[in-house]
Amino acid sequence: MPSPYPQVSLDDKSFIQSDMTLAATSPSTKSVVDEKAYSINDIASESTQTAEDDYPDGGIRAWLVVFGVTCGAFATFGYLNAWGVFQAYYEENMMKDVSSSSVAWIGSIQNALVFAPGLITGRMFDKGYLKLPMAIASAVLIVATLLTAECTKYWHFLLCQGFATGIASGVVFGPMIGVLAHWFKKRKSVAFALASSGSAIGGITFPIVSRNLIPHVGFAWTMRILAFVQLGALMVSNLTIARRLPIKPTATSLVDFRAFKEPAYAVYCGAGFLGFLGFTTLITYIDISAVSVGVPSHFAFYLVSCVNAGSAVGRVIGGIIADKIGAVNVIAPMSLIAVATTLGWPFARTEGEFVAVAIIFGLSWGNFSSLIFAPVVELSNVGDVGTRLGMFMTVLACGSVLGPPISGAINEKTGTYVPVAIFAGCVIAGSICSFLAVRFMVLRRWRGKF
Repeated sequence: MPSPYPQVSLDDKSFIQSDMTLAATSPSTKSVVDEKAYSINDIASESTQTAEDDYPDGGIRAWLVVFGVTCGAFATFGYLNAWGVFQAYYEENMMKDVSSSSVAWIGSIQNALVFAPGLITGRMFDKGYLKLPMAIASAVLIVATLLTAECTKYWHFLLCQGFATGIASGVVFGPMIGVLAHWFKKRKSVAFALASSGSAIGGITFPIVSRNLIPHVGFAWTMRILAFVQLGALMVSNLTIARRLPIKPTATSLVDFRAFKEPAYAVYCGAGFLGFLGFTTLITYIDISAVSVGVPSHFAFYLVSCVNAGSAVGRVIGGIIADKIGAVNVIAPMSLIAVATTLGWPFARTEGEFVAVAIIFGLSWGNFSSLIFAPVVELSNVGDVGTRLGMFMTVLACGSVLGPPISGAINEKTGTYVPVAIFAGCVIAGSICSFLAVRFMVLRRWRGKF
């Protein structure tokens, strides 16, 4: 790719040097030197500005970046989405003497830590560090998956599949949104949606593959096979993902607290927190609730894959529409569908009803999870997009880790999923109101693209 910076030839340099020499003896030449120096500096600034303003928004190189991010999302979030398989397998086989809630902490730590490194990775991205941290984290993730095959005790799994997998996945995935912001502007929503579809594809593939491999080749070889699948996907990511824009001076701290003084950004973070607090409830408990009303467990397991299948469709369609009318204009109405689906979920009784709930909810979840990052880019400068995305991801991590435990506690107290659904539905409704408030803050009117 040609450099965005101007190339100064030896002739130009010698000309400037001769002009400067003449200026020492001839005052009349001083204006010529100043004019020449000004013109070169002006060209440099204009070239840098052109690199920032002229986004490719397509082309082989830009779409290769999207494909690399898709593979990264597949290997990280896609793998984490298979946790339900491991939860059931551990409870029935390797951890019969460990409580269900203790086993669940492994999955909760994964989901929380995948967002938690965002503060560090976002700051590193803004300072130009991308390739090396991503390569190291990719290797750690693959090794952690391989080591999980050798685990025999609870703390082994907690360390390898919980902490190591979660942190490594976060370091890999964290900077990817910032990378897309370097290559896409007008079509960024569809780029985000296509890239995030990797997590939905992984959420379909990894659970089904794991569920079917374990009875045939055993747990250890299943984990080794999954590690090699991750290896292939992460190799593509490391080879294709790259920054495009030059590094800009940014805030010196990991957290730019000045951002929270901007009402739109602060409220948007609150909207993301409430959204993840509510959306994660149905995803976590839909299979368990189905079993509790008589749906066979071997069928209920596939409900999570149904959610991810609906999510894959929702991500692509939502991304295409969002580029035309704005991300928030898609997130808000689709989240209303999630509210209605969540409130109706506890009343499902048959396999068909649960499948319908899973797919419809998945459409909403796909829109929400893929488009939620695009407005953060709009509320940031190119130079600090990594830092602001990292801060936002940390807020999302809080909502993600708190949602399922709160819903589980409500269910234990009441013995039914109806109040759980009311809690989740109301929280998502609060998120919608917050999104609409941010939209009005930015546009200063109720109609418009955002």
